[in-house]
Amino acid sequence: MGLTQRPMRIALIRHGESEANVDKKIYETVPDHAIPLTARGHEQAAEAGAQLRDLFDGEPVRVYVSPYLRALQTLDSLGLDDLIGIAREEPRLREQDWANYQDTEDIVRQQELRDSYGHFFYRFTQGESGSDVYDRVSTFLETMHRDFETPDAPRNVLLVSHGLTMRLFCMRWFHWSVKFFETLRNPDNAETRVLLRQPDFRYKLDRPFEQWTQHAPTERERSAWL
Repeated sequence: MGLTQRPMRIALIRHGESEANVDKKIYETVPDHAIPLTARGHEQAAEAGAQLRDLFDGEPVRVYVSPYLRALQTLDSLGLDDLIGIAREEPRLREQDWANYQDTEDIVRQQELRDSYGHFFYRFTQGESGSDVYDRVSTFLETMHRDFETPDAPRNVLLVSHGLTMRLFCMRWFHWSVKFFETLRNPDNAETRVLLRQPDFRYKLDRPFEQWTQHAPTERERSAWL
């Protein structure tokens, strides 16, 4: 792949506020993949879309979107249809699988276990570990890099996904350690992170993820953002 074919910007956005962000008991009766946005979630996505429009400067955008309803609705509410040449549904960008219909009390107990065991390696009883998501994100990156080689490769790429998936994408891209990943918070609903191509054709994040524990990043980890 020629260096000049690499996109100028790779934007990541978490879905807007969902019904589950307001009331987790919805997981007991609605499949995770079918949980919709709230009215506020649509508003958050519209506001984020206006910011992304400025970022993309009117240029075409290639989109990869999680097949979960809240991600698809976020994409619709961004209001960027006129810029989007290709919007590809990408199951590997889905949320971490926790269970099917969830037992709220059991999930709360498992979340506490995960905090002590480690978010990267803890596997939910009927679902995935963070490392499982890391593996599927890694295979997605291979696909995305092949797409960069096509003659119509755009200068802008947008991933509409989920908080954990965003963090693991960046972990894989920048080769962050598990220890560093464990300190990072999820972005807020409809919050973005943008990988910006530098003159040396490497990428840097427009801003770091917030950290919830004290851990000084290594020089390599710190070099990932502007």
